[in-house]
Amino acid sequence: MTVLRADSIARSFGGRQVLTSATITAGEGEIVALVGRNGVGKSTLLNIACGHDGADSGTVTFMRRAYLDASADALARAGLFLVPARDLLPTSLSIGDSLACARRAGDRRALDVAEVAERLGLEAVLGLRPQAASGGERRRAELACAVIRAPRCLVADEPFRGVSPLDAECLCAEFRRAAAAGVAVIVSGHELPALFAIASRVVWCTDGTTQNLGSPAHAAADWRFMSELVGPRGL
Repeated sequence: MTVLRADSIARSFGGRQVLTSATITAGEGEIVALVGRNGVGKSTLLNIACGHDGADSGTVTFMRRAYLDASADALARAGLFLVPARDLLPTSLSIGDSLACARRAGDRRALDVAEVAERLGLEAVLGLRPQAASGGERRRAELACAVIRAPRCLVADEPFRGVSPLDAECLCAEFRRAAAAGVAVIVSGHELPALFAIASRVVWCTDGTTQNLGSPAHAAADWRFMSELVGPRGL
């Protein structure tokens, strides 16, 4: 079943057309890699799909319900969680307190904080505020906030940016675990080896629109895509 679909999205800023007709979809148990050069509108598309920004035109459908004016709060209550490229954790709280806040009272779907923290290797930093943790620890904690909510769809915008290979492996394992549990997962970024290692399908954002390239193997065989994203030397 298709869990999330942002269809024919158009968006301009200050007279500059960033997206003209871009589409992103994700189904149960699927990991979709959204890739493209800087400034092509990947984050804009994900923010619109998750209700954090409005589109000039296009529609968002989540769990078979169409949202003509999608709001982040309504989509979050329905089970959609965005881990943005910007910092997510409040600097006034410890990482442990942020994880506890993510587990809303009375939410029967929510996972145990201690279990998720152990899974993502966060036990040693639970008492720290985000600014005292490493970039990789912060990204793992941000993902933990999403995982604790037991989302139906998990969207992560550039989670691998600036993290160590070990942190990236930990994040990849959690994305795979979520997909294995039936969660629809969308991950954006530029780190093609990490993205190709986990993706079921690759979507290329370019020239204001999107192209569904299929599996990572099919994407790697597309000379236009590889030439623009990687260059003549390949991965």
